[in-house]
Amino acid sequence: MAEKFIDVQKLIASKNPRLIKFIPGFVIRYLKRVIHEDELNQFLIDHGEKRDFEFLDEVLRFLNADYDIEGLENLSTDQRYIFVSNHPLGGLDGMILLQIIGKKFGFVKVTSNDLLMNLKPLANFFLPVNKHGSQSVQNATLIEQAYGSNLPILNFPAGLCSRKNRGKIADLEWKKSFIVKGIAHKRYIVPIYFKGKNSSFFYNLSKIRTFLGIKLNIEMLYLADEMFRQRGRKQHIKFGTPISYETFDKSRKPIWWANWVKEQVYKMESQFQPK
Repeated sequence: MAEKFIDVQKLIASKNPRLIKFIPGFVIRYLKRVIHEDELNQFLIDHGEKRDFEFLDEVLRFLNADYDIEGLENLSTDQRYIFVSNHPLGGLDGMILLQIIGKKFGFVKVTSNDLLMNLKPLANFFLPVNKHGSQSVQNATLIEQAYGSNLPILNFPAGLCSRKNRGKIADLEWKKSFIVKGIAHKRYIVPIYFKGKNSSFFYNLSKIRTFLGIKLNIEMLYLADEMFRQRGRKQHIKFGTPISYETFDKSRKPIWWANWVKEQVYKMESQFQPK
């Protein structure tokens, strides 16, 4: 294989040069398999020069992604929206929604972990958020400019993909930023319910980690593998009725309104029409 775009061993070494000396070779090989290093590198060799929707289309074709949509036809292309969705898959759901929204509304921005800016073919879509420290002035300016523009914005308010609790797969608490930005920039909120789930292994690992009090999000290492597990599966997405920013008055705090919208999203689960 030619140049590696993704190299687990070098990545660990760059973050902690001392640690890499103590990690056994079989652990490195296991991590390479889990993140599908060889497959992803071959894909990037074949398509890494492409950008934006062209690259996104190749990714979804590679993953044989299929989906059906409800409710999108009811949305006006003249309105400025913030699309907010549950986050069951942690990657593939974001790419599918970017493609769907982009086909109808044109270029779209999505708030995301600032580490994803390293994924150059898709970097133009991202509004970088530092989830492990203070937000830079540059990133804050980019976010403010995007919300002030006419571009549609996609947001996953939970920040993390869904977890399983008491037999139900659902997001953790939603953050309030989309409510604050929606009010400030007079944007309507479009709730989206994305029907999907990861493997039992993923949820069980999360439970074990939490039970043991381990703060490091170990299960996130498996998100690439979870994405490959979705190959060929049909996803189901429902777009709800836009909610006016005027709804979010001062009778409640923004965090309350954020989780009220979350409730509206999960109510749509029972509204799917059989295909």
